[in-house]
Amino acid sequence: MNLVELDNPFWSSLQTRHRDLAIMDGEAARYPDAFAPFLGVSSRDADVTESLERLVEPDRTVLLLGVAPDALNGWTLKAFEPLAQMVCTRRLDPVDGPEVIELADEHREDMLALTALVYPHYFRERTMELGRYFGIYQQDRLAAMIGERLGTESAQEISAVCTHPDFSGQGLARRLVAMLSNDNLERGYTPFLHVGFDNERAKALYERMGYTLRRELSFWSLHR
Repeated sequence: MNLVELDNPFWSSLQTRHRDLAIMDGEAARYPDAFAPFLGVSSRDADVTESLERLVEPDRTVLLLGVAPDALNGWTLKAFEPLAQMVCTRRLDPVDGPEVIELADEHREDMLALTALVYPHYFRERTMELGRYFGIYQQDRLAAMIGERLGTESAQEISAVCTHPDFSGQGLARRLVAMLSNDNLERGYTPFLHVGFDNERAKALYERMGYTLRRELSFWSLHR
């Protein structure tokens, strides 16, 4: 299994699955602000100085994962703690539980409210349009959700795995992860996800379910 494109996931996704959304300029590309704050470059040594000036407005910040350009005058590149990139290569044991529904535009406000509470940094007004999103409602509230974000021709990122604190401990996240991972495997995609090494609880959950560490990826913010 060759998933080398996942070494540079933002760039790879913008070149393939999300090419119709990509704002391209030379060897750099970014998502529109309403979708995600992500920018990718083709390689570390690519000459992207002028491209970045056209893609990123003054006093704005974008995020890069896996690959970042060499130092640029007038820009601040800040390194965060690296992320664990994990992949799923075999079917996961299904988890019984309440009904899972596909989320649509009528659920947008509920999704934004839940992610603002427990997943605040990366979910934007139109993030849900990057792929399919699913959720579980309990007591007329969105109790848990999951979705698809980055993607290539052969792999699909599992993202926005979150549970409202009022409904934690019920196995809702496990149910959603198993369901969506297995669905993508059946469709011919390798599911992958990103999690902080310091998020030991989530990382351990994914490992117990059957995800394995593919590699560590550097993670940065780039501010103009």
